[in-house]
Amino acid sequence: MLLAQTPSLPADDAAHAPAPTAQGMAGDAASPAAINRLSQVLAAGKDRSLKTRKKSLDLLKAALAAIRLNDFEGGAERALAVLKTDKTNGVAWHVLAICQEKVNRFGPALHAYEAALKLLPAQIDIAHDLGRLAQRLGYLEIAEKLLVKFLAANPGHIEATNNLACVMRDQQRYADAIETLRPMLQIEPESAILWNTLGTVLNDQGRLNEALTFFEEALRLNPGFAKARYNRANVRRPLGDIAGAMEDLEAALPGADGAYEVAMMNMARALMLMGEGRLPDGFEAYEVRFNPYLPDALRVAVPAPRWAPAEQDIRGRRLLIVGEQGIADELVFANCLNDVIEAVGPEGQVFIAVERRMVDLFQRSFPKAIVGGHKAVRLEGRLTRYVPFIEKLPADEAPEFWFPMASLMGVYRPSVAAFPKHHGYIRPDPERVSHWKAELEKLGPGLKVGLHWKSLVMSGSRAAVFASSFQRWEPILRTPGCVMINLQCGDVSDDLAAAEAAGAQLWTPPINLKDDLEDVAALSVACDLVIGPGIAGTNIAASCGARTWLVAAPDDWHLMKTDGYVFYPATRVFIRGAVDGWPAVIDDMRAALDRAVAEGWNAA
Repeated sequence: MLLAQTPSLPADDAAHAPAPTAQGMAGDAASPAAINRLSQVLAAGKDRSLKTRKKSLDLLKAALAAIRLNDFEGGAERALAVLKTDKTNGVAWHVLAICQEKVNRFGPALHAYEAALKLLPAQIDIAHDLGRLAQRLGYLEIAEKLLVKFLAANPGHIEATNNLACVMRDQQRYADAIETLRPMLQIEPESAILWNTLGTVLNDQGRLNEALTFFEEALRLNPGFAKARYNRANVRRPLGDIAGAMEDLEAALPGADGAYEVAMMNMARALMLMGEGRLPDGFEAYEVRFNPYLPDALRVAVPAPRWAPAEQDIRGRRLLIVGEQGIADELVFANCLNDVIEAVGPEGQVFIAVERRMVDLFQRSFPKAIVGGHKAVRLEGRLTRYVPFIEKLPADEAPEFWFPMASLMGVYRPSVAAFPKHHGYIRPDPERVSHWKAELEKLGPGLKVGLHWKSLVMSGSRAAVFASSFQRWEPILRTPGCVMINLQCGDVSDDLAAAEAAGAQLWTPPINLKDDLEDVAALSVACDLVIGPGIAGTNIAASCGARTWLVAAPDDWHLMKTDGYVFYPATRVFIRGAVDGWPAVIDDMRAALDRAVAEGWNAA
């Protein structure tokens, strides 16, 4: 199949730290105009099989009528009825693809679009529909090829040009995206769609003031444009206009185009509510993360019902807690695991499913629980999580209920004040901590400072939130009285070589910083300080009680209108300005580090 490869599964860092990526894709395979074009194909008899098969023709007309009434299940049934007798009917495949996409069956939709395109290569609209769906599911290179093919046959098509720019943006080819939009904007300066997408390109680069200008231009041209209003909300909040952001978001929701946009906007709303400390409303709204219309919505496949806390007393019962998203999220939401273990009591049993690299860390930290790894695959475009270690348990030992780890917040953290004061709840291996302290001593005198500087997930606006160029950390690297320890996972050989060439040294431990998380945790605690953005590595340090300094965006929801991470009260937070904020925050951290070297930690 054209789209056979599986998009990457969620990586180590928090998946929902910033608001959902601003978007600007245009078009709808089931729009009235699109369905009218399909009707014209039927009327013209361009598919020769339709001329001799009246039953098929009638079924397809009925399918199109069902689509017009938003009865996509009915449309799919009629298209499948045609395909049972004629698998070469390209129009039936196209109709089936549209219906499957609209009911969120992405795998079958991709297959049907591919079949339609193969059978009806002259119907170039299919390439556009398939390109949009490919972009939505993360098949960016394939989406670009399909959109280029469509534009070759339809030069100057506004929606396709717009969507091509979106695909380039999502590949972080920002200059290409702008150059794709620029000539079309000169021809169509009244197109709100194009101005909106230009704003999303700048937003992903962290150029928020400029992005705001273009979202406002889109809204001037089309005041009812829900996408632009949603995108403006996501810019206004980090710029400090909280009331305006929430007003925009509430105004955008009624105009959302389909279930996907509704879910996306509700996710942004949930993050805003949590960021404002509006609990428990924020945690209740955050349940939208399971909405199947979100591309990364998690489906948990376990042989037990979900626990209903308001209705079911959990004491004495067997409960499986399933970790979500990435390593950083699992560490953040582990904040409530002791609460649920206490609620179940000694006569019950808590099972905890986490990322396999953290199983030993969690088992040591929560010895009364049974901890194992989970696995995830994509089935029909949906992320599905399994828990293999519970599958072979006898019925009288297996979990009676399961519950998402993040949803524990809604049960045990009804207010910001309900977050416990602690100095870490994850326990590294004490022998490894001692080992790494001895290794660090061999590096000579000075504060041992562990450094992270970027996330492994650099898609969309995450790049502006969770990374800065390594060169910007030079003031930190050159702090007198400090020995810098490289804790950054991934291939950073170029960064390290550049630092060495500039006369700055970082010691890299002889471990796999991505996979050897037991050692990363122990080494973090052995360091005098760990610094970096709020990614997996700094979350490991903070959750283990290591002295940690985090760089946070002004709209980071974990702050909840406080001056620190409510999950890690001992962690110091440095707020980065929304626009060009990295130099200033690096300078602030360097000044604090200088004070720590000169006067001790109390002065810092």
